[in-house]
Amino acid sequence: MNPQKQARAVRLGPRSVAALILVSAVGVVGVGWPFLTPPTSRLSAHAQDAPWLFAGLLVLLVAVVAAAISESGLGPKAVAMLGVLAATGAALRPIGAGTAGIEPMFFLMVLSGRVLGPGFGFVLGSVTMFASALLTGGVGPWMPFQMLAMGWFAMGAGLLPGPDRLRGRAELALLAGYGFLAAFAYGTVMNLAGWPFMSALASNVAFDPQAAVAANLARFFAYCLATSLGWDLGRAVVTVVLTLLLGAAVLRALRRATRRAAFETPVTFETPAT
Repeated sequence: MNPQKQARAVRLGPRSVAALILVSAVGVVGVGWPFLTPPTSRLSAHAQDAPWLFAGLLVLLVAVVAAAISESGLGPKAVAMLGVLAATGAALRPIGAGTAGIEPMFFLMVLSGRVLGPGFGFVLGSVTMFASALLTGGVGPWMPFQMLAMGWFAMGAGLLPGPDRLRGRAELALLAGYGFLAAFAYGTVMNLAGWPFMSALASNVAFDPQAAVAANLARFFAYCLATSLGWDLGRAVVTVVLTLLLGAAVLRALRRATRRAAFETPVTFETPAT
């Protein structure tokens, strides 16, 4: 017997897909520009200003994407689900504050994106990171990059194969493997976002706008090893452990809530009998 087709909280339309592609392209440029521009370019001459420019631009673009996805079908039931999951994720984040890699919110983003789809996952990841930044006081130029990276993180889980057929241990293994790799990818994106803020005179692992791309790649690799490898590894391991231990129960709860919510059934209001 084949499993029932999984409902999606949001069906992405052409406008939403175009907005996602646009914000993702700008995000890639926003974090990867140190390796995309030669030392003689004008952007390299404004190395201290560029991160602020991209951060401000990403805030606007993420808002545009969220609005486009909402317009494509984020109904009241999906909004209620979004609020519950975003609040839960934001509440989980401070649990590991100051402790290397203990970040339980990541496994919830993986499972939520898997069940509710890539469109909902992107909005959920972005909103959760925004809410958690307000909750923990972590508001700064890095926040737009965190919102985008977490949106990618949750959206990627929704794009994994077999959402309607794959179940049981095979699905948990897939999600655990994705969570492990995506945790490192998230850390790399955030390293790229913060790395240009370092002064080239402060350390031999800082971004040097006058250096060649190969030299800056070596500096960035050393920067990751020195500053975040342990944290990223801890995040990845915690995500895998929580996915394998709690994933089956959380997936069942999310799918049950999704079926009961019947996102794809329009909300109607009956006129009371007189």
